[in-house]
Formats: sequence, structure tokens, C-alpha cells
Amino acid sequence: MAANRRRGEVTAILDDRERTLCLTLGALAELEEAFGAQDMAALAERFSSGRLSAHDLIRLVAAGLRGGGGKVSDDEVASMKADGGIAGFAAIAADLLEATFGTVDRQSPDP
Repeated sequence: MAANRRRGEVTAILDDRERTLCLTLGALAELEEAFGAQDMAALAERFSSGRLSAHDLIRLVAAGLRGGGGKVSDDEVASMKADGGIAGFAAIAADLLEATFGTVDRQSPDP
């Protein structure tokens, strides 16, 4: 199934398997709670800084996978591999955020 960018879907290769990610309303609510954001504007502001930790990437990619219909835990995502390593995860997160909120800065995560 091809990702529908108009619905905020993106595709990514994780563990050598193509997967669909989407920040659905439920996934966004999950991220609001995880990051202590009061609303989606605060969540978007947090992500627009372009400074994401490895833990942020795990939560974001995991929520996107669950929003895309995957049955994965944050711990499972933490052990997944992406082409390009951490930079690959950052690119997936940036693509997902761009599909959800519009243009975001593409910077490397904090070490």
C-alpha cells in the first residue's frame, strides 16, 4: 500500500521492511502526553526547533508507526535499524513532521 501524503502518511524502511507512518489524532494525543505539551501548537513548536534527542526520535517514530497501523512498542522501535543509522531516523522523523505540520528544519538530533 502506498502512503497517502495528503493524509499525512509517509513510508520508511525500518529493519529492511517498508512501513507506513502517520501521526493520527490519537498518535498526536499520545505525543502531547509523552512530551507534556498542552496542545498541538505546543507540540509543533517543540518539534520545529529541529533539536530532537534519540528518545524523542523513538517516541515520534513509534507513535507514527502505531498511527500507521503498526503494532509496535517504543522498546521495539529503539532496537530497529534504519538506513543511515541515527541520521536515517532523523530523516524519517523530519519527513513525518513535515507531512503532519508542514515544513520543519532538518537538523541532526542532539547527541
